[in-house]
Amino acid sequence: MEGVSYQRFPKIKIREVKDDYMKFELRETDASIANALRRVMISEVPTIAIDLVEIEVNSSVLNDEFIAHRLGLVPLISERAMAMRFSRDCDACDGDGQCEYCSVEFHLRAKCINDTTLDVTSKDLYSSDHTVVPVDFSDASSTIDNTESRGIIIVKLRRGQELILRAIARKGIGKDHAKWSPAATVTFMYEPEIYINEELMETLSMAEKQEFVDSSPTKVFDINPRNGQVYVHNAENYTYDDEVLKKAEAMGKPGLVEIHAKEDSFIFTVETTGGIKASQLLINAIEILKQKLDAVRLSADTVEADEQFGELGAHMRGG
Repeated sequence: MEGVSYQRFPKIKIREVKDDYMKFELRETDASIANALRRVMISEVPTIAIDLVEIEVNSSVLNDEFIAHRLGLVPLISERAMAMRFSRDCDACDGDGQCEYCSVEFHLRAKCINDTTLDVTSKDLYSSDHTVVPVDFSDASSTIDNTESRGIIIVKLRRGQELILRAIARKGIGKDHAKWSPAATVTFMYEPEIYINEELMETLSMAEKQEFVDSSPTKVFDINPRNGQVYVHNAENYTYDDEVLKKAEAMGKPGLVEIHAKEDSFIFTVETTGGIKASQLLINAIEILKQKLDAVRLSADTVEADEQFGELGAHMRGG
């Protein structure tokens, strides 16, 4: 019925969660909310990143701008980002962006004094705040000596070369610059529903069944070795490529399987840069999305008030 609206209550079910990885289900909502949540996670959840670099000495092979750019892309632990102020809104430093409420100071001092190449990494950055430090990608349980265990390489120095700098990290969002994005990737897909027509399937020989199963590039189907029946091995592997549907038609068996996307159920996969935990990224994104919806609701109420009171309502707000 036109003009009728109804309220929905989205639900989230966590499937898998690690510090930098998360997989969850979002149900009882539509694609607009799913995509809004995804976009907020990528571009509007704040983090902390190096935004100002003052280089005192640089005799390396990389110029100042190159090093500053590399420093900006080093992910920093940003658990306190939500509580920090944006530098442009900070009244403690009048927007200068260099006070304890809106910034964190880093120092780096490195010099190569022998013939061995010196790797200057993110672990050489010393922070004024112990809670805001470069992300440590090393795995304490791993016995493999890889590059990541020594930090992210910023520059390599040869004998006599030196690098001394001061850097200021500030709060920001991915919409302003990718270095502030907390997400390496955020994807979602419609949850598929797959139905097998058992009667048609029984008309196939074992060789044809195997041919049908092999037509799926992501191994959605498999054959039960005990009774020879084809079953759905993993529905979520389906990528909506329609390969099995095309194969069924080519075999003269249209309708062998039916595949539908649940329009109110989505499977999210989230990977972070390590600045904040994946679970915290989701919580922060939901909070920011709620604030945006509240702002829209307030705006709608304001428009309704203007329609009721005309110029008086706008005048009272200073319009």
